[in-house]
Amino acid sequence: MPHTTSTTIAERIEALYGRPLAELDALADSHPRGSMLAALLGSHSDLQFAERNIDFQLQRLRQLTDQESTIGPYDAGHILDCARRIAESVAVRDAHTKGVSAVLQSLHRVPAPGVQRPAPAPPAVPAPAAARTR
Repeated sequence: MPHTTSTTIAERIEALYGRPLAELDALADSHPRGSMLAALLGSHSDLQFAERNIDFQLQRLRQLTDQESTIGPYDAGHILDCARRIAESVAVRDAHTKGVSAVLQSLHRVPAPGVQRPAPAPPAVPAPAAARTR
């Protein structure tokens, strides 16, 4: 099953930093102190883990509830455990997606050194107030 959420986040991180994710991982590992890049990549990794766990638990749940098998008390506990783990992983996935998306929306790619930025537009001049007459 394709992991569209983590793939989309990975593409956004790559677009922001202008490098493939593998290079960014190596770059983040080379810095001893934490950075925004390390935080983004850590959250992306957690997001991928949650998506893989959802897939695994769904597969296990399908095995346990196969039409040809009978469900006994022992299996019922496993089914409930799989359902609980799926719910937890979905919550983790959604939380990481929300947090990383908000951070990525707030960040913008900075032009390379030596590249001129367009001058910011001057602030709008407020219109003069209408004269009052009595």
